[in-house]
Amino acid sequence: MMPDVKRSSGGAVVVMGVSGCGKTSLAEQLAAALGWTMIEGDAFHSAENRARMEAGIALTDDDRLGWLQALGRELQRHPEGAVLSCSALKRQYRQMLRDARPGLRFVFLAISPALARERVHARAGQHFFNPGLVASQFEALEPPTGEPGVLCLEASRPLAELRDTALGWIASSSSSSSTAAEGHTL
Repeated sequence: MMPDVKRSSGGAVVVMGVSGCGKTSLAEQLAAALGWTMIEGDAFHSAENRARMEAGIALTDDDRLGWLQALGRELQRHPEGAVLSCSALKRQYRQMLRDARPGLRFVFLAISPALARERVHARAGQHFFNPGLVASQFEALEPPTGEPGVLCLEASRPLAELRDTALGWIASSSSSSSTAAEGHTL
């Protein structure tokens, strides 16, 4: 059962993790429940970056820089509240987003490499991400465990459960600054 979350304004959350973890699905659910704008991070990749990923070429930090800057600007455009789906694989990427939107929180969807590969293969032809890149995402991933304002969830849990847990955390972290400053794993 979805928690009774009153529609609030001014918050921002990034649903993050490797490809196939369910970022977009959860971000859409959270945005709808909170009445916030949903920002699909993949929509902000340049044509060049999309072509690289389709070809199975992993993006570098330099490749991602303009994308992350665009996402930071997009978060700033929605002071009423936003939920962003974004891999945010490295701490420096998350810090760029935090710098753009102070108080930004992250929901990290942890997933096994095997399940991520299975999910990405299942959507082949429907998404530009080449399934061969899943391993490179795990190589680049710096899990946000212990970072402030982070909720870590197991991506294999049912979507409704992930949504409800994240909504409860968002509501409680919004009302308690000490809770929002700590990392949580559920």
